[in-house]
Amino acid sequence: MTQWHYADRNHQQCGPVDDAELVHLFRNGDIGLDSLVWHSALPQWQALGDFSESLGLQAAAPVSPASPASPYVPPASEVLGEEPVINGGEVVYAGFWKRVAAYTIDSIVVGMVGGIMGGVIGGVLGVMLLGGGGTSANTSGMLIIQGLANLAGVALGVAYFGWMHSSSSMATLGKMAIGIKVVREDGTRISFLRGMGRYFALIVSSIPLGLGFVMAGFTERKRALHDMMCDTVVVDKWAFTAHPELQRRELGTVTVIVLVLFGLLLVVGILVVFAAMAMVTRNLH
Repeated sequence: MTQWHYADRNHQQCGPVDDAELVHLFRNGDIGLDSLVWHSALPQWQALGDFSESLGLQAAAPVSPASPASPYVPPASEVLGEEPVINGGEVVYAGFWKRVAAYTIDSIVVGMVGGIMGGVIGGVLGVMLLGGGGTSANTSGMLIIQGLANLAGVALGVAYFGWMHSSSSMATLGKMAIGIKVVREDGTRISFLRGMGRYFALIVSSIPLGLGFVMAGFTERKRALHDMMCDTVVVDKWAFTAHPELQRRELGTVTVIVLVLFGLLLVVGILVVFAAMAMVTRNLH
């Protein structure tokens, strides 16, 4: 007898159940034709409606009491929820270089928005605090402006990384571009509070010399230090879904382009620093 696994209304994997129990669940409305099901003979999860004829689901369709149509009732449509979490399939973890590329994109996005915010804060408060004061007042005003700008930068980082990692996409703009996402170890979405904690844990990973980030290139599940601290993993966007075969192990075109551009900018930056140091040394002599 076939043993079925199914995703319930809360997108949780359940089972195994036999044919009769599966039909009973459908009759009671616990699952629908769009619910994902799987058994050992199937290569991947499929909609229950694909087996409607073989299981006799049309005859077992749940019957709801008829109600007279009202012209005052607005039309309704089915609201589709997020993809159910499917465990048991292959999981491709995002390696170090994919994460570097994603973080590079996110740094540019946050840096641009942060620069605009800093400019607005500096402009408004500069007029208010540095208008007609003396040297001491100007110094205090500059410290206040710098402090508020730093706080705004932290708030932006918390909002961006915390909110986007806990959203239905489970990924920042950078991770979306690369095709990866952040989830719990069981594939479920992280909460906003965990996303906030993960953002602050990045500080720990950066000390000393970013060794916490480098760990992602050597640990079993490609976990950085902040992943271990927050019980998260970074995986391919198709991991823990009904289509794990769509996962990609290779870097991908976007990742390669971002890494090449990042490398070029890094080399240029190093050359500029050495040129500046050489100029200062020559002037001292």
